[in-house]
Amino acid sequence: MPTKYTTVSIPDSLRQRVENMIQGSGFKSVSDYVTYVLREVIAMHEEEKLSHPFDKKDVERIRARLKALGYI
Repeated sequence: MPTKYTTVSIPDSLRQRVENMIQGSGFKSVSDYVTYVLREVIAMHEEEKLSHPFDKKDVERIRARLKALGYI
């Protein structure tokens, strides 16, 4: 069964930053990179707190990770 996809909108300025960042990295597209980042963030959350909601520490860690990756 083929994988189904959906569209997620991001600001054009962010798309441009991601395009610049992924040049020469092996990522084929902005979508590939964003999918990778979301999988990493979700996996990190699932591993640490399967049954607990995000606490302040989680939010700070995710924000720091997203900032380091150029998303915020």
